[in-house]
Amino acid sequence: QVQLVETGGGLAQPGGSLRLSCAASGFNFSSYNMAWYRQAPGKLREPVATSWKDGRTTYGDSVKGRFTISRDNAKSTVYLQMNSLKPEDTAVYYCQRPNGYYWGKGTQVTVAS
Repeated sequence: QVQLVETGGGLAQPGGSLRLSCAASGFNFSSYNMAWYRQAPGKLREPVATSWKDGRTTYGDSVKGRFTISRDNAKSTVYLQMNSLKPEDTAVYYCQRPNGYYWGKGTQVTVAS
């Protein structure tokens, strides 16, 4: 069965960096688009970035220029490099396989001094 497991969350200071990983299993990873979403307290879940199977990447306006999504098909893993973090980036970050709407359980990212 499809499984998505996020790791790498934690506490970071404003201006700092974190890298999230999402290890996928149960499907042919290279054949699927993969995405990161986030949900802050009291807010709707929002898309952060997408890694398309054809190599393209797209980003939400609030993270453009600061976050980078990448993937390693050999490891069935998608990453989210987050730089220049802001307190408003605080949220639970989820990995998603859009085809079939599979979700991981999420990893907490907190940006605070």
